[in-house]
Amino acid sequence: MTDYKHFTLGVEEEYMVIDPVSRELKSHEQRIVHEGQKILKDKVKAEMHQAVVEVGTDICCNVDDAFKDVASLRGNIAQIAGDLGLWIGASGTHPFSHWENQLITDHVRYNEIVNELQEAARSNLIFGLHVHVGMEDRRMAIHIANTARYFLPHVYALSTNSPFWEGRQTGYKSFRTKVFDKFPRTGIPDFFESIEAYENYVNLLIKTKCIDNAKKIWWDLRVHPFFNTVEYRICDVPMTINETMMIAALFQAISAKIYKLRKENMNFMIYQRSLINENKWRASRYGIDGTLIDFGKETEVNTRSLIYELLDFVDDVVDDLGSRPFIQQVEKVFETGTGADRQLAVYQQTGSLVKVVDHIHDAFLKA
Repeated sequence: MTDYKHFTLGVEEEYMVIDPVSRELKSHEQRIVHEGQKILKDKVKAEMHQAVVEVGTDICCNVDDAFKDVASLRGNIAQIAGDLGLWIGASGTHPFSHWENQLITDHVRYNEIVNELQEAARSNLIFGLHVHVGMEDRRMAIHIANTARYFLPHVYALSTNSPFWEGRQTGYKSFRTKVFDKFPRTGIPDFFESIEAYENYVNLLIKTKCIDNAKKIWWDLRVHPFFNTVEYRICDVPMTINETMMIAALFQAISAKIYKLRKENMNFMIYQRSLINENKWRASRYGIDGTLIDFGKETEVNTRSLIYELLDFVDDVVDDLGSRPFIQQVEKVFETGTGADRQLAVYQQTGSLVKVVDHIHDAFLKA
C-alpha cells in the first residue's frame, strides 16, 4: 500500500466583510484581523483591500483535521465580525459593490503592487480559495504540478461562485478569474521539465526585476516558492464549509493518485497549456452545466461526465486518504448547483441582489 502521510493539507480562504444595513462591502479597518489574531494568531491576515479578511489553517494531517480547522476559523471570524456589527460571507465576487469605493490596506507589499499594477490591482476585488498539498520533495512537486494542470478546470467548475460583478449578471458562473486575468503571471502555468527549469525561470524573473520574489507568480497552480507544497489557486472561495473541503479533498486525491502512478512507473498524459485553457474558459462560463473537451478522445463531453471520470480516476486513493465523505459532496453540488447556480436562483426568484448577499451570508457557517 502506498504511503500518503506526507500529503498534508493547508487551506486558505478569503472572506468578504459586509455592512449588514446596505449589504455593501465595508472596510473593517483591520479590526477583525486585530481581534482575530488575539485568538487565532497568524491564522488570520489582512488582504490588499480592507473589506477582505484572509484566513489559513494549520498544516493538517488529513481532511478531517482541515475540516475542523476551517469550521473553527469561519465560526471565529463570523463571531468577531458580528461583535463589531459586521457580516461575513464567502463568494468569489460581491454581487454589487464597486471596487472604486474600497480602501486599500496601507502595507508596503500592497503599496508596491498597486504602484506597479495600478488599476489592475485596485480593481482586483475578488475572493479565492488556495489549497496547499504537502509533497515529499520538490522534484515530485513539479511532476505532480505538471500533471495536475489537466484537472484544474474540472475542479474549478465545481467551485464556481461569482456570477455577478458590480451589480450586473455577467453571464459567467465564475467572473472572478476574468477580473484576475488583468494581473501578469496568472492562469494555467506552463509545463516545466524539471524543478531546476522552474527555479531557473523564477531566478531569471528576479534577476531582470520582473518580480522581487516568487510569490508574485500568481498562477492557478504553482510549486510554492518557500514550502514543499503544490498550491492549487484556481478556485473561487466556496460558499459553504463542505464545498471548501470537497475541493481540498479533490486536490489532495489528484496529487496522491499522480504520485501513485509515478511510483508504479506510469504517467498521466501531459497536455499543452493552450488546450487546458480552453477547458478553463468553459468552466468559467458554464460551471458544471456546460461541456469540456476530452483531449484523449478529441471531443466535447458533458462537464459532469468528465467530473465523474475524475472521481473514478482518484477512487483508489480516497479511502487511504480518509476523504471519501468529502469527495461524495460532489453529488450534492450536482443536485443543488454550485454557489453560482444558487446565487442565480435567488436572483431569479427575488430580482434582488440584496437577497443574494443575504443568501451568501446565511450560508457562511453551513456545513
